[in-house]
Amino acid sequence: MSALELEPRPGWVEPDLAAELPGLEVLQVTVAARPRRSPRGVHQRLWTLSSRFNGPRAIAMRREPVPAAYRAFFRQIGLDPDVTRTPVEAATLERMRAGGFRSRGLPHDAALVATVETGVATQVLDAGRVEGDVGLRLAGPRERLGGEGAPVLSPGQVLMADAERPLGTLFGDLVDGLVIDRSTEAMVLLAIRVRGVPRVIAEEALWIAAEVLATEA
Repeated sequence: MSALELEPRPGWVEPDLAAELPGLEVLQVTVAARPRRSPRGVHQRLWTLSSRFNGPRAIAMRREPVPAAYRAFFRQIGLDPDVTRTPVEAATLERMRAGGFRSRGLPHDAALVATVETGVATQVLDAGRVEGDVGLRLAGPRERLGGEGAPVLSPGQVLMADAERPLGTLFGDLVDGLVIDRSTEAMVLLAIRVRGVPRVIAEEALWIAAEVLATEA
């Protein structure tokens, strides 16, 4: 199946959260894919992106519509985007530090390319370790991200979750056991859309990630 034939589906959003943060949405597609080294075509794509994202572009980026929407959203949920960077700004700052977008294999590079090219926060999970669709909800009283030894979450913190458990904090840490490894046979590609980001751009991020994952040479 080509990337253009994928049909992104919306995940669920808890009603209280949807009312508090209108426009928040998680779009997802599931694809058959295994982790592997990135082929030459992906390395070339990263090199091309590295040449486009220089210092002046990194500074100007925050004023572009999609990155600006994520900065505004971060402030809504109590994060300072100049301290906790939005995904695209974090990737760009790492490009500045490392001298280029460095390949770490697939699926990492697929999410990186999608995030940098569209500005949309894109993530990949092992489909075999997720029950049902991924959604978004608020943390409950004294809820933990993991077992008894894990820190207690702040009430009202935004979580990604499946039908059975929290998967991680939005734009933050994931629970143990979600790491993609050699046993992975299918992946869930996620795009987090916030108010001010057109859905078509979030869908484009998923198409790009799927396209990169399918690159053969």
